[in-house]
Amino acid sequence: AALNPWDVMLCVSGTAIACENALVVAIICYSPALRTPMFVLVGSLATADLLAGLGLILNFVFQYVIRSETVSLLTVGFLVASFAASVSSLLAITVDRYLSLYNALTYYSERTVLCVHTMLAGAWGVSLCLGLLPVLGWNCLHDHAACSVVRPLTKSNVTLLSASFFLIFLVMLHLYIEICKIVCRHAHQIALQQHFLTASHYVATKKGVSTLAIILGTFGASWLPFAIYCVVGDPDYPSVYTYATLLPATYNSMINPIIYAYRNQEIQRSMWVLFCGCFQAKVSFRSRSPSDV
Repeated sequence: AALNPWDVMLCVSGTAIACENALVVAIICYSPALRTPMFVLVGSLATADLLAGLGLILNFVFQYVIRSETVSLLTVGFLVASFAASVSSLLAITVDRYLSLYNALTYYSERTVLCVHTMLAGAWGVSLCLGLLPVLGWNCLHDHAACSVVRPLTKSNVTLLSASFFLIFLVMLHLYIEICKIVCRHAHQIALQQHFLTASHYVATKKGVSTLAIILGTFGASWLPFAIYCVVGDPDYPSVYTYATLLPATYNSMINPIIYAYRNQEIQRSMWVLFCGCFQAKVSFRSRSPSDV
């Protein structure tokens, strides 16, 4: 079959996603110091995005090399599970950031570690179930009238996925608003103690709120068009509409390592240790809170 330029772009996007996130996973696995709950969550996000990138590559290969209904279902289910795990990991990171501010005194405890592991187990469990639905029969291979804008997923399947995304987005929006309130309240308390709000405190508060806005804005701009189109779109519409909304959604997995990993000082230092040997392997790390945004 002739190559579809959109499929090529998705494959290129998947390659970039896989390379970026493979590096993050390697750094976290290589560095014993990066074992805090915050980096466990970042590792989960990078793993999910890595699998999503590999899924895009495999989907391209099997689409043009091995054309099979069974393989198509497996690759689509793999992609659904991977992207669902990525979005769920983002929610888990948001919850962790909120808890690190709301329960700052008890954050560094065994209870936090248990909470993080429970969130990850639930996120990956639900994502795996969503990915298995097309494989177990929730598909439109034998009923084309039930197809959605993303074949071979059914309309009810993509509606469920879109509703789950909207719910997660609203929860993240609420939590980030609460985080902004806590950050502003802390800045106000510091100002009262020092009898005035210094320029550094104002800049730090503004930077924190701006960073949160960028994080949520990037997530929404990447996924909202595709989620909305899955609900309002019709399978008879030109496939270019599906590609045009799906491609930006994949960019979120490309941007995640930059936002959550490469900007972190500990991971930057670990990269130097891993590739350049500029520091000793047992370099000391300063434990940072996930609230350091």
